[in-house]
Amino acid sequence: MINIAMLSCGHVHTRGYCEAVAKRNDTRLVAVWDDMPERGQQFATDFKAKFNDDLAATVALEEVNAFIICAANTQHLPLLEAAIPVRKPIFCEKPFTTTAADAKAAMKLIRKFGTKVFMGYGQPFTSGQRGIMRLLAAGRLGKITHARLRNSHHAAYGRWFDSPANAWFTNPKLAGGGAFMDMGTHAVHALRTLLGPVKRVWAKIGNVSKVYPKVDDCGIAILEFACGAQGTVEASWVQTGGIGGLEITGSEGTVFELPGHGYQLAAPGRQTVPVEAHDPKPAGVARLVAVVNGDLTDQELADDLACAADSVAIMEACYQASKAGEWVKVPKV
Repeated sequence: MINIAMLSCGHVHTRGYCEAVAKRNDTRLVAVWDDMPERGQQFATDFKAKFNDDLAATVALEEVNAFIICAANTQHLPLLEAAIPVRKPIFCEKPFTTTAADAKAAMKLIRKFGTKVFMGYGQPFTSGQRGIMRLLAAGRLGKITHARLRNSHHAAYGRWFDSPANAWFTNPKLAGGGAFMDMGTHAVHALRTLLGPVKRVWAKIGNVSKVYPKVDDCGIAILEFACGAQGTVEASWVQTGGIGGLEITGSEGTVFELPGHGYQLAAPGRQTVPVEAHDPKPAGVARLVAVVNGDLTDQELADDLACAADSVAIMEACYQASKAGEWVKVPKV
């Protein structure tokens, strides 16, 4: 049995993760810590765990095998600093952190203690994107020239963050940004995983709905990859319809997402065919179990952690580029 401790219940996905733990026959939630005792106690009661208002005591519990961090975006680093030295696997909700400086601090600790840490990303682990990775590795698309990924929904118009539990998404001190931070980080992480490091970025990020005026509700960024390709990321809380998803174009063909039919491979003069799916990798709670059980290699975890850390630097550079109105280099983490 894998005993899991929840560190903060602040994220909207907390209940889903707790339910995922409860549904498995090899995991159980044994402890909950939260800086809001009433909220933490409710989750502990709902999932038959013990609530503890002492963070140090919670991470020191001998019976705990792994941690899940579900705090507001800017509160990840203090919890990582508390848990990493314990050397037990950590599943931290995305993004890793909201600044490159915080990511560097966390990475320094991870390297020191050898703790296995991953974030709440899932796109690169799906069978579809795993299939795309095989195409790219085999050179089936030729020289990659450009890519795009839209990750959006209508949260602002739907007023998804009006409740007190979700209001922190609209507080820049807790969220570190708005829609671009919330949704853009998934797109940035996916493209960084597929196409490699990013050299510099340009972005336009703002608020068009005025529903949650303290943070952005939409943004577009252009990423210049070290491989020579350019990528476009679109993220918003004001997307009321349309087609999103991933598209990657190279000199020999294009991969694109066709709603209801998965990823397709197209090329001039050739019939469009489905991209052959590849074995998916676990994500979320299933990934935490895999890490505890040693089912994922150290190299793949290190590679994904590098992508998560780089994604922080890319995101920060995007916000800086939008503010400055110019291209901004992406720092190394």
